[in-house]
Amino acid sequence: MKSLDLCVVGAGYVGLVTGACLADVGHRVVCVDSDPTKLKALKAGKIPIHEPGLDEVFRRGVKSGRLRFAGSVVEGLKFKGRRAQVVFIAVGTPPRQDGSADLSAVEAVAETVAKHMDAYTVIVDKSTVPVETGEWVSKTVQRFNRAGIAYDVVSNPEFLSEGSAVKDFLKPDRVVLGVSSKRAEEVMREVYAPLKATVLVTDLKSAELIKHASNSFLATKISYINAVSALCEKVGADVQMVAKGMGLDRRIGPMFLNAGIGFGGFCFPKDLEAFYWISRQKGYDFHLLKSVKEINERQKGWVARKIEEKLWNLEGKTVALLGLAFKPNTDDMRFAPSIDVVLQLKARGVRLRAFDPVAADRAKALPEFKGVHFAKDEYDALKGADALAVVTEWPRFKALDLKRARKLMRTPVLLDGRNLFDPAAARRLGFEYAGVGRP
Repeated sequence: MKSLDLCVVGAGYVGLVTGACLADVGHRVVCVDSDPTKLKALKAGKIPIHEPGLDEVFRRGVKSGRLRFAGSVVEGLKFKGRRAQVVFIAVGTPPRQDGSADLSAVEAVAETVAKHMDAYTVIVDKSTVPVETGEWVSKTVQRFNRAGIAYDVVSNPEFLSEGSAVKDFLKPDRVVLGVSSKRAEEVMREVYAPLKATVLVTDLKSAELIKHASNSFLATKISYINAVSALCEKVGADVQMVAKGMGLDRRIGPMFLNAGIGFGGFCFPKDLEAFYWISRQKGYDFHLLKSVKEINERQKGWVARKIEEKLWNLEGKTVALLGLAFKPNTDDMRFAPSIDVVLQLKARGVRLRAFDPVAADRAKALPEFKGVHFAKDEYDALKGADALAVVTEWPRFKALDLKRARKLMRTPVLLDGRNLFDPAAARRLGFEYAGVGRP
């Protein structure tokens, strides 16, 4: 295997996992981040995010000397005398109010690379970006590449799920390379050669669309089963049985057919918005995506609606929330459904007690959680509660001692927003139980 010198700009969820994993398979990697606090932590061996398995590959990379950190793109390009052959742009692309992606950080990195590269460089869009971003990156590099250095721009979308990102990177379903030259393809194949993965080589625009189309399809699948769950509640059917019957069809499959209180995180909501925005910009009204978002927004109100059904007057009542992160095995609170749940319940005068095994500190820093009591564990959260609402499906919550929980609560109302519990077993213990799409 040929070891390459790589620069990864941006040490967030995508950039840090990408850099650490590429170092773990034998490349020399410099991760760049302009945040001095984060940079100091990384150099001290502290990982600023919660991601299973990342700690191990991070420490192996640092110990071997293959994973290093820098505070600027210029330093990352020529770190300690070595020149980066490939630069991964993994900076944030947050949504604007109109749904479009803010690509100013991507442009800034492209401009800096153009000004300071001194030999052929492959510039890789790793951030999730809308179609045609590669063209703009290439135009930016061309504009500021006054020395006329040869380069190529590649689209290499990531398909990492938070909570399993390290595994997803090291054992991917596929590696997508959007290239415009054979030279760039050969370099990128060398980058990913250690993974022995299926590689799909496309043009730039197709690669960019693959990412948004994939995430939007998965979001559609979630919203579809959530819409089905609403119908199940009205007719007395069980959405879990419906989903199982659907999932046994090989053409459909069981993944992403778990009814709940809606999807969150930074990827699905943002990518859905960006895909819809770019479609409209190009003259196609992708109305399906708008419906997916509307269904998801309504689903995030399930907890508040059910609590009103069960408790009548909510003013002064206490509700325990189990789980705050947008999904288990992460501390990511970006676009988490729990934020909507908290705002809706606070607006109704509800007192809130909450517990999350990992994301509590991040939640405490959010203004929406002002006034929420953060409990030391799930049982502490339940003390004196008029209702318990499961918001995030952490495995430990499924093992909750319901008999103990029943004794701690003032009123035995259980709102299972992630369908973790057996309704019959909960009712036998005296709970007034409600699940999503369950009779």
